[in-house]
Amino acid sequence: MPRTVDYWFTLASPWAFLGHQAFLDLAKAQNVTVRYKPVPLGEVFPHTGGLPLPKRHPARQRYRILELQRWREARGIALKIPPKHWPLPIALPDRTVVAVADSGADPGRYVRRAFEAIWVEDRDLKEDAALLALLNECRHDGKAMLEAAKSDRIGAIYAARAQEAVDANVIGSPCYVLDGEVFWGQDRLPLLESALKSGRAAYKMDAAM
Repeated sequence: MPRTVDYWFTLASPWAFLGHQAFLDLAKAQNVTVRYKPVPLGEVFPHTGGLPLPKRHPARQRYRILELQRWREARGIALKIPPKHWPLPIALPDRTVVAVADSGADPGRYVRRAFEAIWVEDRDLKEDAALLALLNECRHDGKAMLEAAKSDRIGAIYAARAQEAVDANVIGSPCYVLDGEVFWGQDRLPLLESALKSGRAAYKMDAAM
């Protein structure tokens, strides 16, 4: 029986982009069902101890750039640091992913193209036309998906994701959650792969000592 991984991320995350295709390749190889869960991460941080990037110590900001440079080389991805239209309002792009998943379609290719559009191609995804073009390119009904993304129903699903993420112990993007066990960061994919291959029971997080 296929196992399920909850894929928590935001299109605002270069880390999620760096791991996206590697995660999908792993999921396919291990016959894993992926549940896409874009999340408004800024609503999660106050509950989990995270800080938005501008509020982090300069040393942490500098190290982030160093790690992004290392990982873009390791993954062979032409990630721009930063992309031209950065920062950008991410709620609507994230909500288009929610809309595609809600329609019953597989959002995987669209998510990859949206990441590429932001982080490689310098496209401005706050523009409806850019989102519409990407949706249509990935063979979704762009007009219907964009309308759905702007609807109150999809908005409510996206807003509720913040508390759902906190309840699931999600602390950043990306997080991959297997049977309640959280794997935070695309660099944890080898550990997720090991857990999937071994079929072991999930480790449970003990209370802080």
